[in-house]
Amino acid sequence: MDFNEYQKKSRKTAIYPDAGSNFIYPTLGLAGESGEVAEKIKKVIRDKGGKIDEETKEKIEKELGDVLWYVSQIVTELGLDLNKVAEKNIEKLSSRMERGKIGGSGDER
Repeated sequence: MDFNEYQKKSRKTAIYPDAGSNFIYPTLGLAGESGEVAEKIKKVIRDKGGKIDEETKEKIEKELGDVLWYVSQIVTELGLDLNKVAEKNIEKLSSRMERGKIGGSGDER
């Protein structure tokens, strides 16, 4: 499945207030789900000596799926194309790599 197919299929499950004109709801959802990913990783460090077992990996995979869903809804709400978002990101990162600017901070490096 490519990103555009995912975007179309995931949109069918976008049941939230004012879907189609509400980028705030999925943005808040993204923050919450990314926090859940971070929480699971934190517990790996705290409880499992930094080693991820298969059960935890599966739980993290589910949360990452939720992150992807919310990203897709934000992209749709903004009238963007998820494939293009992914392509532009790779182009940006490749350019930084070529220029030796992959590390550091700031969007315009």
